[in-house]
Amino acid sequence: MSTQFFSKLSQNYIELLKDDEYYDVTIEVGEDPDVKIFRAHMNILCYRSPYLRRNLTSNKKNDYNLVHIKIPNISPEIFQFVLEYIYGGILSLNGQDTLDYLKILVAADELCLQELVNYLQKYLIENKSEWMKQHFGFTQQISSQSNNLLELQEFCTNLMIQSPEEIFKSFDFTSLSENSLISLVKSDDLQMKEVEVWEHVLKWGLAQNPTLIPDPITWTDDDFEKMHTTLQNFLLSIRFFHLSSKEFSHKVRPYQKLLNNRLYEDLLNFYLDPDSKSIYNIYRPRKIISTEQIIDSQIVDSSIVSTITSRIDKTAKSKFDYKFELLLRGSRDGFTPKKFHELCDGKHNTATFIKIKGTEEIIGGYNPLKWESYGEWAETKETFIFSFKNKNTEDTIISNVKYAEYALLYSIEYGPCFGSGIVICASSESVDYNYITCEWTSSYEKNIRETKDPFSMEDYEVFQIKRK
Repeated sequence: MSTQFFSKLSQNYIELLKDDEYYDVTIEVGEDPDVKIFRAHMNILCYRSPYLRRNLTSNKKNDYNLVHIKIPNISPEIFQFVLEYIYGGILSLNGQDTLDYLKILVAADELCLQELVNYLQKYLIENKSEWMKQHFGFTQQISSQSNNLLELQEFCTNLMIQSPEEIFKSFDFTSLSENSLISLVKSDDLQMKEVEVWEHVLKWGLAQNPTLIPDPITWTDDDFEKMHTTLQNFLLSIRFFHLSSKEFSHKVRPYQKLLNNRLYEDLLNFYLDPDSKSIYNIYRPRKIISTEQIIDSQIVDSSIVSTITSRIDKTAKSKFDYKFELLLRGSRDGFTPKKFHELCDGKHNTATFIKIKGTEEIIGGYNPLKWESYGEWAETKETFIFSFKNKNTEDTIISNVKYAEYALLYSIEYGPCFGSGIVICASSESVDYNYITCEWTSSYEKNIRETKDPFSMEDYEVFQIKRK
């Protein structure tokens, strides 16, 4: 018989960390003016961190019989979280910013805490993907610092392939490397108007030359030369020939000196005579696909669709690999369980979107299995539920199933019911739904609403998701 008492053990080690009597190591963490001395224990540090083992064994004890080491490139606040993990196996980050998670990941990687590295990469990708999309420049910079952050690197690579336009919309896209930005500009699947691509490239160039005033009318020949040097590797990848004449006149002509004379003359001739020939390779227009080609919805837009499809299949080449086929719309087909089962039973790989009445909230779930009418639980590990506020993907909550055997509930009097995470039912199959709630549940990892109070739906839609 073997019984484990890890909780008490963890508590004791955390108490040991706080003890001022038995320590034999001091660790100077941070750089001026933010420096803090931590007291610790050599045996624990050596067995928990290969990095600290190497550092400690290479330092001799001082006159006070202590080993003193310095870790300047981790902040004291972040090191405190890491030290509590080392001692107690606890990572307590309630209320912390996503930025802190990434900083802890960097610290864990430096200290060779592989268990923590693996956990944080998975957590960030599954729970903080929208934040990382909106701060892509910083996220990519972090991922490229170490060959050990392979999952984070894969996330960044997939985003560049699947949704390059989201990177342009990130808060810090100007911090992208030149090579990364060039690969985005060259993408045929970049879902942006060409004039917007040009404007973003100019914005990136200005960020690399912060002394330049944005208005090119004020630029000297030296200023144009600086900007040309910065952007020279982009210029032949911009599809200038697919701008409107008005866009060319207002958005390109002021920057004429950035282009070589022959390219500008060819462009000018083209806009005066579309049948004129150019020596330059004229790229085809980008493959812009409208939202209507992906989904016919009155509830969600392309950004929400992108979030859901990327969560369903992270290996998709782009978010447009999918077609959402409308099975049911409440405002068109009615709000009864009978109509739901009539239109959706037997259909697998479905996404349900619910617009909550009186709010801007959208909730829903993904079911990889077929919907059925019989009264019992259905088991799957692939389902998840979600919520959005004001169609804002920054505030997305995605909750994975926790207990697969209670993932879905099938019943003739229920609509699309995701365990107890989303409950939709009526008093009988032929009447409108009269009980809808997101119960605080253990069947999914976290709640998708702040309240479990019942609510009414303004509309709901069920789509079958098909790969094109």
